[in-house]
Amino acid sequence: MAAAPEAEVLRYWQGLGYYSRARNMHRTAQQVVSEYAGKFPATYAELLKLRGVGPYTAAAIASFAFDEAVAVLDGNVYRVLARIFGLHSDIAAPSSRKEFQAVADQHIPASTPADFNQAIMEFGAIQCTPAKPDCLFCPMQHQCWAFQHGQVALLPVKSKAKASRTRYFHYFVLRHGEQTYLRERREKDIWQGLYDFALAETTVPELPPAELARHLEALGATLDTSQAAEPTAAYKHVLSHQKLEARFHPMELTQPLPATTLRDLGLRAYSTAEIDALPKPKLIANYCDQNL
Repeated sequence: MAAAPEAEVLRYWQGLGYYSRARNMHRTAQQVVSEYAGKFPATYAELLKLRGVGPYTAAAIASFAFDEAVAVLDGNVYRVLARIFGLHSDIAAPSSRKEFQAVADQHIPASTPADFNQAIMEFGAIQCTPAKPDCLFCPMQHQCWAFQHGQVALLPVKSKAKASRTRYFHYFVLRHGEQTYLRERREKDIWQGLYDFALAETTVPELPPAELARHLEALGATLDTSQAAEPTAAYKHVLSHQKLEARFHPMELTQPLPATTLRDLGLRAYSTAEIDALPKPKLIANYCDQNL
């Protein structure tokens, strides 16, 4: 993995989402090879130095693989700790992690840290559930602050996540002969390093004809009107904090795009076989599989 180009790693990861994880795994593999002589770090402190490895992942690896007494914190653990110890800090706030981590670390046994971490996560998933926890038959009933004070339904405290927004994408699938123009995304976003088509984003689902013409003029695209096709129906894709509605506009060109357009927008012509080998967002891959 360390020796592989990033594009190859992203292509194998295609369709799994959270592409930053693939990039982090790739860079971590390179880091382990270059800085640790190929031997994976064995302590919590060293694990935290790896790209993409945060406190939860480091604690899980350290405790399960290397028997280090460091507690994991996931949603289940937050909930159990909040209820048993009566912790009212907002678990969605980053500042609360230190408080919960201190409580968990105080109770984890040095002899069996993996068992403790597995047990508290399972306890939250099976017994101390978010809704309708089985308090009547809970072995922690007499030690549980929330049960004793009638606040099980109020803990943990968690502020509401920001409402997701809908974005409207219009992709221009520009073809000349047997080749199609795509670009590699270099912006600092979740699709960095993946390939898509020339794009226009609108605030409403439709792209008015005048605005479409303006975008095509900016691209320097000369169309074969006899091959004009209607835009596709919306391809819908859900991300963590946003929803995408994408429509694809297939267009046949009478001549290649100008060199200035290719340079300015990072577009390049690819054959169908080359496109298949490129790493693409699931949204783009679905369209290509069905239409190219």
